[in-house]
Amino acid sequence: MAYTVTPTPVGPVGSQYCVCKVELSVCGQNLLDRDVTSKSDPFCVLFMEVNGKWMELDRTETAVNNLNPAFAKKFIVDYHFEEVQKLKFALFDQDKSSMQLYEHDFLGEFSCTLGMIVSSKKITRTLLLGNGKPAGKGMITIAAQELSDNRVITLSMAGRKLDKKDLFGKSDPFLEFYKPGDDGKWMLVHRTEVIKYTLDPVWKPFTVPLVSLCDGDVEKLIKVMCYDYDSDGGHDFIGEFQTSVARMCEAQDAFPLELECINPKKQKKKKNYKNSGIIIVKSCKVTRDFSFLDYILGGCQLMFTVGIDFTASNGNPRDPSSLHYINPMGTNEYLSAIWAVGQIIQDYDSDKMFPALGFGAQLPPDWKVSHEFAINFNPTNPFCSGVEGIVQAYSACLPHIRFYGPTNFSPIVNHVARFAAQATQEEAASQYFILLIITDGVISDMDETRHAVVQASKLPMSIIIVGVGNADFAAMEFLDGDSRVLRSYTGEEAVRDIVQFVPFRDFRNAPKETLAKAVLAELPQQVVQYFKHQNLPPINSEPA
Repeated sequence: MAYTVTPTPVGPVGSQYCVCKVELSVCGQNLLDRDVTSKSDPFCVLFMEVNGKWMELDRTETAVNNLNPAFAKKFIVDYHFEEVQKLKFALFDQDKSSMQLYEHDFLGEFSCTLGMIVSSKKITRTLLLGNGKPAGKGMITIAAQELSDNRVITLSMAGRKLDKKDLFGKSDPFLEFYKPGDDGKWMLVHRTEVIKYTLDPVWKPFTVPLVSLCDGDVEKLIKVMCYDYDSDGGHDFIGEFQTSVARMCEAQDAFPLELECINPKKQKKKKNYKNSGIIIVKSCKVTRDFSFLDYILGGCQLMFTVGIDFTASNGNPRDPSSLHYINPMGTNEYLSAIWAVGQIIQDYDSDKMFPALGFGAQLPPDWKVSHEFAINFNPTNPFCSGVEGIVQAYSACLPHIRFYGPTNFSPIVNHVARFAAQATQEEAASQYFILLIITDGVISDMDETRHAVVQASKLPMSIIIVGVGNADFAAMEFLDGDSRVLRSYTGEEAVRDIVQFVPFRDFRNAPKETLAKAVLAELPQQVVQYFKHQNLPPINSEPA
């Protein structure tokens, strides 16, 4: 997706942004004892960093006389994958009834990102005092849980011998599903399509969130009403019945559930009234519609690799006009892109060891061109420790290589694809690979790259391309299949869009977080789309 900065901030749009609520549970162990006659009375305060300042979000209750508290009150935080969300948990010993924190004794604190917590699901860390030293033997444990009911219900419905409502033909039946609202009135949840000219309709199967249909309570009564469609909007009532999801789930493919459709007015008038037809639940299945966070909390690791363009078109790195020139601030567009993406993704990889590869340069000692070399010059171990490690290896390798060409992407795409293909042998949602390619321009091996991307689209892998400099990036837009499906030179189509392209020049004057948001916006849905396509649930998922 080619992404440009709009002058006005755009709010979250649909499911493109991974926004969900996370519940954090906090326990303390071996807290400092600040009270003379009894034990401390701890409470925990959660802060979030907003524009460089710590803002208080919420506090727990106070645990009286307890150095190992498990707080009943949970913290609820909005989770945004594409942002670094810094949190601080601070513990205090309640001394007075004051709301001012300086009135209470400080027991220690711990800071981390929300990404660190969700990627581990549960973490236990040492509490620190203001001077950075441990707060005695005090520890804090934080556990994360997604706060959403991800169950969906799929219903397959039919009717038999429904009342005939039209003078000259049969009825045109449709169903409406209602749940009880908070005000005691019935609230419309779903309407099926109209089936024309029949008293024995078979409606298309439909899927709705379980929360929408019955607030997630399978025993809750729901009402189903059957109408005969009229084009003037005055639909004729055929009949109704009440049931629950638990009851409808008794329907199996071989044993459908039959429910009588009753018209109360007719029932009162006619002594021998039986029903106005039968509504049949052919099948009813409750399944889980897993989210990106479900996969992360289930233990899926995001495996991050960087590919850096060292072709001659970048210019001599010692020349200030070069894209690889590191300015007095210690940065350039390549480093900015590595930081923006890396600082977010590194939270989702437990060992934080990232391969960093270069292409398009001549390497010592024989000055052969390589399109896939370790920038730390250790081919058997191209891993760098954290984003800092990538930055150090990048700065260190610049004086030792000669920028050359051509700009070939396919060797690096195929390099990561080999690892992604190995991961599929586990047949579990355990690893997803992300390749960040930073380049200054035109791809020389477009046919091979298109073919490599089409093959990679079948694997647990996404590619992010950041274009630096002012070149023409039309070829990159072509690889990013937002507007049309990408095809290989053989005619084979990509099974899904896995490339996200962003020109760095659109973000030169924007806050550094904006680049990360643009680059990572599509990633959560790409991860979910792949694992769903493979029918792989999160590793530790519970049945619906």
